[in-house]
Amino acid sequence: MLSFALTIVRHGETQYNRDKLLQGQGIDTPLSDTGHQQAAAAGQYLRDLHFTNVFVSNLQRAVQTAEIILGNNLHSSAAEMILDPLLRERGFGVAEGRPKEHLKNMANAAGQACRDYTPPGGETLEQVKTRFKKFLRSLYQRMLEEHCSGDQRSASTSGPSGPDQPVIAGLANDGVQNVPVHALIVSHGAFIRVSVRHLVEDLQCCLPAGLKMSQVFSPCPNTGISRFIITLHREESGPRASLIQCVFINRKDHLHEVKNSD
Repeated sequence: MLSFALTIVRHGETQYNRDKLLQGQGIDTPLSDTGHQQAAAAGQYLRDLHFTNVFVSNLQRAVQTAEIILGNNLHSSAAEMILDPLLRERGFGVAEGRPKEHLKNMANAAGQACRDYTPPGGETLEQVKTRFKKFLRSLYQRMLEEHCSGDQRSASTSGPSGPDQPVIAGLANDGVQNVPVHALIVSHGAFIRVSVRHLVEDLQCCLPAGLKMSQVFSPCPNTGISRFIITLHREESGPRASLIQCVFINRKDHLHEVKNSD
């Protein structure tokens, strides 16, 4: 059995974000000046945490964000950054490069809610979820191979049923005080939203008291931070998550001092 922390960060702002244009996968834009500031603020916020593993979308806005976060970190600046196309943004097909309002108009014309609408050439929400599920399988396997040999139990477990309820005090180290294995993911807004929904609705993630569902499924702001604690077991069919605990979702405390942040 192995318990590990998973911290998920959205990339910093790009000019396309500022102009409310869809980027998707086909438009690979760099961070704006504000995006650099946001990433640096996230790095400062997370500076005292030790990331044992780092997984990043291979689009440059995510790569730049991850580089800045690691560059500000006291313990993980030399961590290997694995670029994974499975973590890319949802593909928006013909709507990429166009205003978000255009996507809403296309959805309205098709008689669908904007969130559920798939523009021609784009990815469905189910296809995005399938990508995340594939990533999770590879993540679980890697974490067990690297951090848990045989029946060895992680120091993060505290009893036969796994870790205690995460301690939440509004601090950067919430939930990870006694969790030595910690993976960082840097990805994209629509992808993160689908991923969180899968963890909560399909995998029955435990939510902290007082967290409203409207917050759980709200859009993640640029460099918004979410964290989960996942307990894995080995089975003949492969690793299985026996317990997933949410610590927080879409936290943006670090952005208070960044100008022009949402």
